[in-house]
Amino acid sequence: MSRVLIFGASGFLGRHVSGTLAPEATLIRPPRSDCDLVKVTLPELADLIRTARPTAVVNCTGRVGGTDHEMVQAHTLVTAKLIEAIGLAAPRARLVRIGSAAEYGPTPAGHPVRETDPVDPVDGYGLSHLTATGLVELAVRSGRLDGVVLRVFNAVGPGLSGASLLGRAARLIATALMRGLDTVVVDPLSAYRDLVDVRDVALAVRAAVRRPLLTVPVLNIGSGNAVQVREAVRALAAVAGFSGTLTEAGAGGPSARTVRMPWSCADVSLAGSELGWAPSYDLNDTVKALYRDVDGTAEVSLPKK
Repeated sequence: MSRVLIFGASGFLGRHVSGTLAPEATLIRPPRSDCDLVKVTLPELADLIRTARPTAVVNCTGRVGGTDHEMVQAHTLVTAKLIEAIGLAAPRARLVRIGSAAEYGPTPAGHPVRETDPVDPVDGYGLSHLTATGLVELAVRSGRLDGVVLRVFNAVGPGLSGASLLGRAARLIATALMRGLDTVVVDPLSAYRDLVDVRDVALAVRAAVRRPLLTVPVLNIGSGNAVQVREAVRALAAVAGFSGTLTEAGAGGPSARTVRMPWSCADVSLAGSELGWAPSYDLNDTVKALYRDVDGTAEVSLPKK
């Protein structure tokens, strides 16, 4: 049985990865209180990996907000530390890193982006992920690491945080239904995104852990479809039985990334040939599971009717 060391196992993606791997692998899941990858020293991390004796290391940690410095710490420097620690303590272990579609930056509408397409991230988040991916690519090509970056597009599904657009929309809709409101104010929804079910992402991680030989270091993981976010939120409303009005007027307005990246979609053919993986959940499956997870537990501050 394989031994998989998972960092970030208590997070949105990490919980699904753990659940998918648990039936067939021994999992080592150090809590952040025991091993914060940003703060842990290289010798401490190497000792932890040496003790765990993993056949694979999966890093599901990261930041979605913060300063550029914090992004570089969480993505770029953590990846550099992991590469070196694995080389010292478990050189045959495979590193599976979770990357981001933000590494690509703007892509032409209608063009599913390939791993070989140009990259031009628009902010520190995308750039810090891209630099971390570059470190993995360098280590793999030099023979220092058995590793792969799964460049995940917009992962959604059960357990999605209320800090995300769809997660917040689900909670707003649930709260409106509980309070008898007929209007929900949501963030602008004009962007097109590749919304991939988090359960499919977990299956891709499992495939990356299982695969005996990988020939490329970067793989897109997405649904392969661009969906206007407005369509996804309307699907959430339909699942919830909310027939009121969805008003797009979020206080913060569209983010810089949304403005500069209005369309994003993955070409997932390489992941299919390399991992034997393909997305299996459609959007309706995903929004149903997402809404079931928040229905009755929403705690969003709204004015009383």
